[in-house]
Amino acid sequence: MDLSNIGNLMRKTQASIVEKGYLFKNTDLVIDAVGSDGIRVMMESALTARDRVGVQDFVLLENHTSEVAFIENLRKRFKENLIYTYIGSVLVSMNPYKELEIYTKQHMERYRGVNFYEVSPHIYAVADNAYRSMRTERRDQCILISGESGAGKTEASKKVLQYYAVTCPASEHVQTVKDRLLQSNPVLEAFGNAKTLRNDNSSRFGKYMDIQFDFKGAPVGGHIINYLLEKSRVVHQSHGERNFHIFYQLIEGGEDDLLRRLGLEKNAQQYQYLVKGNCPKVSSINDRNDWKIMRKALSIIGFTDDEVEELLNIIASVLHLGNVQYGGEDSGSAYITTETQIKYLARLLGVDGTVLKEALTHKKIIAKGEELMSPLNQEQAASARDALSKAIYGRTFTWLVNKINDSLAFKDDSFNSKNASVIGLLDIYGFEVFQNNSFEQFCINYCNEKLQQLFIELTLKSEQEEYEAEGITWEPVQYFNNKIICDLVEEKFKGIISILDEECLRPGDASDITFLEKLEDTVGGHAHFLTHKLADGKTRKVMGREEFRLIHYAGEVNYNVNGFLDKNNDLLFRNLKEVRAQTATQFKNSLAKLMEILMSKEPSYVRCIKPNDAKQAGRFDEVLIRHQVKYLGLMENLRVRRAGFAYRRRYETFLQRYKSLCPDTWPNWDGRLVDGVSTLVKYLGYKPEEYKLGRTKIFIRFPKTLFATEDALEVRKHSLATKLQSSWKGYSQKTKYRKMRQSAVKIQAWWRGILARREAKRRREAANTIRRFVKGFIYRHQPRCPENEYFLDYVRYSFLMKLHRSLPKTVLDKSWPTPPPALIEASEQLRKLCMQNMVWKYCKNINSEWKHQLEQKMVASEIFKDKKDNYPQSVPKLFVGTRLSGEDINPKLQQAVGNEKMKYAVPVTKYDRKGYKARNRQLMLMADSAIIVEEAKLKQRIDYSSLKGISVSSLSDGMFVLHVACEDNKQKGDVVLQSEHVIETLTKVAICADKMNSININQGSIKFNVAQGKEGIIDFTSGSELLIAKAKNGHLSVTAPRLNSR
Repeated sequence: MDLSNIGNLMRKTQASIVEKGYLFKNTDLVIDAVGSDGIRVMMESALTARDRVGVQDFVLLENHTSEVAFIENLRKRFKENLIYTYIGSVLVSMNPYKELEIYTKQHMERYRGVNFYEVSPHIYAVADNAYRSMRTERRDQCILISGESGAGKTEASKKVLQYYAVTCPASEHVQTVKDRLLQSNPVLEAFGNAKTLRNDNSSRFGKYMDIQFDFKGAPVGGHIINYLLEKSRVVHQSHGERNFHIFYQLIEGGEDDLLRRLGLEKNAQQYQYLVKGNCPKVSSINDRNDWKIMRKALSIIGFTDDEVEELLNIIASVLHLGNVQYGGEDSGSAYITTETQIKYLARLLGVDGTVLKEALTHKKIIAKGEELMSPLNQEQAASARDALSKAIYGRTFTWLVNKINDSLAFKDDSFNSKNASVIGLLDIYGFEVFQNNSFEQFCINYCNEKLQQLFIELTLKSEQEEYEAEGITWEPVQYFNNKIICDLVEEKFKGIISILDEECLRPGDASDITFLEKLEDTVGGHAHFLTHKLADGKTRKVMGREEFRLIHYAGEVNYNVNGFLDKNNDLLFRNLKEVRAQTATQFKNSLAKLMEILMSKEPSYVRCIKPNDAKQAGRFDEVLIRHQVKYLGLMENLRVRRAGFAYRRRYETFLQRYKSLCPDTWPNWDGRLVDGVSTLVKYLGYKPEEYKLGRTKIFIRFPKTLFATEDALEVRKHSLATKLQSSWKGYSQKTKYRKMRQSAVKIQAWWRGILARREAKRRREAANTIRRFVKGFIYRHQPRCPENEYFLDYVRYSFLMKLHRSLPKTVLDKSWPTPPPALIEASEQLRKLCMQNMVWKYCKNINSEWKHQLEQKMVASEIFKDKKDNYPQSVPKLFVGTRLSGEDINPKLQQAVGNEKMKYAVPVTKYDRKGYKARNRQLMLMADSAIIVEEAKLKQRIDYSSLKGISVSSLSDGMFVLHVACEDNKQKGDVVLQSEHVIETLTKVAICADKMNSININQGSIKFNVAQGKEGIIDFTSGSELLIAKAKNGHLSVTAPRLNSR
């Protein structure tokens, strides 16, 4: 394809982007919406990663005829855990052999109602597409699931049922139907599945299930048809395989009472039908748990206890039949050696034991209209026993399916079946080719031939109808028509099945070899039939003499004829069953009915592949997969699908995805869709042979054309994304700014309103307050009334608040606010309380030393306050215990005093009584007396009892006179002393001598006794400084400055 124009796209990005408004309106049309986990991605979106994960649709493989390319694409996707891939509308599924997180309810919702190609391949996409087609087109649908044993067919059908159970409309009845549909699986698996060499849960029957929906799309009923149950497994299993699950579940999970009633032991090794494969237990199968699930499922489906008991009686009877043993008489007739088993069988089956015993050892022959009983030999009896076991189990399985159908049937009389729709689900064996292929493989492969024929016819029919609907010329497709093989098998009178039936019914000794010889005679010349006898020398080396070869659509298969007649007859004698049609014919007839059912429906296909035989996750066995690709006919499917155009899409979808690649179609195309697509492909340089334009779709012939377009879109996305990002960021920021601005304006207006309302309210309240205050002030002198109560209250409040702020801090602080007239009395009471409180707090906090100090100060206050001029100066000065330290007192004096305690000592000046000469002395106050000391000499002792009084002037001098009683001969007269600490000294003397009331404060002069009968006088005058001297008149003159005025 000429893609020269695509290279210019990047350079024209700026010119092709138009106004921003278009960008935001159409961004959803440019870039696909991708889910958080990448589920919602269109098929085209995944093409850019095709080198790593392959293509989602095999139709887009460039080399579609190459099996190597096909398998390599499978390998890439399997490696990335992408187990689903399309071939057009056909889903190819790989068994991952591990749990994948792609089946959750969230995944179901993502596929619900979504176009088939808008999501990655999935079993849910097929289920949803079938459901939507049924709802919109009102046409019945079917989903055909095929593949080898172990490829995941059963799991795929379960996933489809689970999808419908979750996503379809529900009601109480609908929920019951959903539950029964889902619970039919564990029941059918228990009775119809078994462990094989290839699969631990292999379906040994074909199953077709119809799910019936009402006009609302809700499941209201269902019906199951089973095909070709592998009854031979009941009596024989190959090494490493097991019988049907139900036998082991019953033995392992059955309650002791149940097993005792059925006559069974909890040991599978005791039963002949369970040990043929030498594999009674498998680590990967939990029979005990599966038994519980199966019993619960039977209850949900609607089985009664009696029906379950009857069912288990029959299952147990099969095990007992397998343990029936024969002995041989001399005549060759067989007899039963295990009478216990006959008793159990008679009880469990409800038959007469004698009749049963005879039926197992004799056969009924009709000769000349008479019935005769002919004895059987040991081999014949054993074969008859096994045939009966297979027949019992087969008919039980049919009864079980019919019972499930009864429970699924919709029984509402008001329901109109004409408005109902059906989705069929076919889970059947895929094409089987083993080392030894027998009757079962012949029937299975015949079924697959018919399904392949149906698939080719419906696929070509669908393709041709689509081409005709779009007005595109239909080109005949060359393909292998397998009708020739189907006719070889089923043609009346000439087909293999007819020959087999004829050989089974003809009189005489018919055998498998005679059947093979008749085949050679009848169809020996057929191009797709070959035997050892008809083959050339090279082919004979790989074919047995008892084999015939059919060349199927999927390849050559050799069938061994041993057992064909027996399996077709089922080997039941007349006394065991009535004559009925042969197995192959029955299968052919039921298959014909199945084809009619499928032809009446719109089919969807699921092809299942197993990646390896070891059931290992991540292991990709290319040889095994190539074998399955061949026998599933996948390459033929792909070739038919690719015979025309590889890719087709509706115009609107194609234009929506790729319009950004052309300036003329971007961002919007306003004309007809077909014109827009035509303009787009011409701009991209598509050649005429590469595409066709239909009425509603574009058809692209080659994948490389689509790949080149998708790669160009990937390049284009980067420039678009950059432009979109920048525009979106600008838009989002502008939007954010506008919202913020609008919000700010609203907040501002709201806040301004609040402030204005607050201010108006405050002003109203202020005006009212002022008005009331002025009116109260006018009426303030009148008794309390409404006009002045506010003012009076405010005055009182103001006074109390002012008092609160200016309360005295100490007892010495006498300040107090002036109260209003109405509060004078209250103010005085408050003042007293405040003072008492401060005094109380003060007294509470003082210590003993300070208390003693205060007591001395109180004494001094009582004596000298307002009387002595220098008293105020002494108030702030603390009184000390003594004015003399230990060093100031002579040690000899201390010895002379002895143990007397000295209370106070102070240096003083003594004036002689004669001449008033000043002499330095020490005054010491003892407990009982005061002594005057001159260095080490005790000059005078004055007992407190002889102290008549103390005189001191009112001036600021330190002179004082101790008046001593004259009767005391020891005393020489009164003592005149001077002290610098006169207030302190006299207070100490008054306290020690208890003479507080004996201190006289004189103004002018003090008289004192000099000796017996003689007086002295001290004159005191005010002056500028302190002067002490003897006056001319013989008095002692003291001049002292006045410090305070009284």
